[in-house]
Order: sequence, then structure tokens, then C-alpha cells
Amino acid sequence: MEKTDAVTALAALAQDNRLDVFRLLVQAGPEGMAAGAIAEALDLAPNTLTFHFDRLRMAGLATVRREGRSMIYAARFETMNTLVGFLTENCCGGTSCAPATPSKPARKRSRVPA
Repeated sequence: MEKTDAVTALAALAQDNRLDVFRLLVQAGPEGMAAGAIAEALDLAPNTLTFHFDRLRMAGLATVRREGRSMIYAARFETMNTLVGFLTENCCGGTSCAPATPSKPARKRSRVPA
């Protein structure tokens, strides 16, 4: 990924509603979600949502397809993964410092008096 593409993607995500939309699309998976369902889930006006979708699409973070009368939006996972890779490619001098699997925080055990 080129630096300019990363900046464009990060700028698209640097707004509350667009970040919420993108995260919802990621949750929806590759099949995506209808624009109306997204508007309802996030309580956004359709004209506002269209503006946000356009910014995400221009940044390469979302796609749209028509199914009947519905517009279905989906996250572009390839772009998302490329962006994450770009951000972490030099992490810890080239060696991965992130855990291979997310670990759960240890639960505190309460001491039961004997």
C-alpha cells in the first residue's frame, strides 16, 4: 500500500459515523448489509449515510451492489488488511510483537477464608 492510499483510508475512517459504518460492515461480513438496515442500526439519515458511503468507497474501504431495490454495502477486507499490514509492517523491528492469539485477561480469584 502506498502512503497516500493509507492516508486516504485513515482520513475516511477519522470520523465517528464513518467509523461506525465501517465497523458494522466488518461485522456483517462479505455479504454486506442493506443501506436501510445500516441507517436503522446506526440511527443515521439516508442522505447523511450516502455521503459517508461515498467517502468509504472512494478510499477503497467499501463496495456497493444493487439487489432488487436495495443497495448492499460491504467492507473491502483486502483493503482493510492491507492497511493494517501497512501500519504494522515495521512493528518491533520487523518481528511480530503482537500475540498470535488474543489472550483473555486473567480473572482475579477471590480468596475463600478457610
